[in-house]
Amino acid sequence: MAEVAKDLLYTKDHEWIKVDGDVYEIGLADYAQDSLGDIVYVELPDVDDEIDAEDSVASVESVKAASEVYTPFACTIVEANEELDDEPGNINKAPYESWIAKVKFEDFDESKLMTADEYEKFLGEL
Repeated sequence: MAEVAKDLLYTKDHEWIKVDGDVYEIGLADYAQDSLGDIVYVELPDVDDEIDAEDSVASVESVKAASEVYTPFACTIVEANEELDDEPGNINKAPYESWIAKVKFEDFDESKLMTADEYEKFLGEL
């Protein structure tokens, strides 16, 4: 079964959210990176981009498929993880350390996300 980091929140699209004050990190959960296979390219957002809720923050391409990374809430991009330009495979090696973007959410609502325990249960039902 996929690894689930206990200190993060999760979406049904297999993104993880790390709360750090009023800035949030978004990344791909272990389940998502494992499903994609070897990641070869990440299209990162631009700083100050404003993204609507449920829209794509970034695109991830692997040897098997391409996938979008979605934001659960409207947000503004604060920082993009430019290390992923040169090392996109870091998402495969350490999915919970390889954040894709740091954002400020407009209407963060933790109740719309899953805790680690809820996400593990969700994965068990797939």
